Amino acid sequence: MDYLERYLAFMRSQLGDLTGLKFGLDASNGMASLLVRKLFPQATIINDEMDGSFPAHSPNPLDPAARRQMSELVRLDGLDLGVIFDGDADRCMVVDEKGDFVQPDYLIPLVVPVKGEKVIHDVRTSRGVIEYIREQGGEPVMVPVGHAFAKPILRKIWSIGGGELAGHYYFRDFHGCDSGLLAAIRILGEAVKARREGMVFSQLMAPIATRYANSGELNYRVEDKDDAMERIREWFGGEVNDLDGYRMEKPEGWMSVRKSNTEPYLRLLVEAQSEALMREWIRGAEKIIHES
Repeated sequence: MDYLERYLAFMRSQLGDLTGLKFGLDASNGMASLLVRKLFPQATIINDEMDGSFPAHSPNPLDPAARRQMSELVRLDGLDLGVIFDGDADRCMVVDEKGDFVQPDYLIPLVVPVKGEKVIHDVRTSRGVIEYIREQGGEPVMVPVGHAFAKPILRKIWSIGGGELAGHYYFRDFHGCDSGLLAAIRILGEAVKARREGMVFSQLMAPIATRYANSGELNYRVEDKDDAMERIREWFGGEVNDLDGYRMEKPEGWMSVRKSNTEPYLRLLVEAQSEALMREWIRGAEKIIHES
């Protein structure tokens, strides 16, 4: 059986009419190279020759340097948005029409239809996303970070899907698994709808992205991670969720501190009602981290 053709047929069944949308795709010299030209012949495509040495840039689009090429292409060619896949194509990330990075958790409500559905998200997800899902008639369900946790929970609660800060997006219609290609199809579909309504991509994202000041995930090498986490929890206070590390909620914002599951880092994320308050909280947490 020609499994690749079956896979392409499924993806094409999900693909709407993208006429009029100007977009770029960066395959990062990885596995998306197999499929992007067959799925998106109208796109401006770069780095679609598979090469495990990754000559163009890191295969991890969370690295700002890995997004620079697409950001420049979007600005120079006047594209509506750009999509960057990671090396194994189970993740995708987006830059808007200005070439600015769109934080991946902000995209969850674009990737899955939320109305009347349970939508999974990880403990680092923006409060703006959680609020927006509720406003659209969905039920947000917080899960620990990582596909090993997200997929079983999705199947257990029969969630429509969801996503996480790292750019993984999960789909009930894709056996509960993650797919960068399917996520890109959904995002591009929402982008073309917005364009036909006279909106650029940053305007489409504004109701979610502009609610709070968000630090993104900050990483620290810490000798005694447990000590740092406990001291941050005691200092910050608030309502504590210990599903994965500590997510500490206050009316004016929240903070997440957790040990990485995959790297030797303590990870911190801060979101607040103002940039000034966010930076004040970061400084407070960093003081404790450096002491540890």
